[in-house]
Amino acid sequence: MAFQTLFAMDSNPDANKMDVFEQLLNFSEEDLVVPNYLNTLVDGVLDNMQEIDLEISKFLKNGWTLARLNKADLYILRLSIYEIKYVESVPNVVALNEALQLAKDFTDESSRKFINGILQNLV
Repeated sequence: MAFQTLFAMDSNPDANKMDVFEQLLNFSEEDLVVPNYLNTLVDGVLDNMQEIDLEISKFLKNGWTLARLNKADLYILRLSIYEIKYVESVPNVVALNEALQLAKDFTDESSRKFINGILQNLV
């Protein structure tokens, strides 16, 4: 469900961030308390998406584009690369391990290896 919500936001960049948070966190708007770090991640990825996507593209094989990537893989990479490049308080190894855990939870083994390969090359 969480990735489906993010997919909808990807196709509609004007989507309301609070609606996304509400769906991700499964709260009604009046009860919604968004953790500060979630705001940091979402805003950071959105503000730096062009640069982050360029980083991902550097590591894709010839003929591959971001559009060909599995959406879950793309979002995990975007979050992780944001943390690696822009959040000094998060050690690279922690960002990498969190990415691999997300991949384990939301994708398959080949995606996990793909994500690991890109992030290892970046780091």
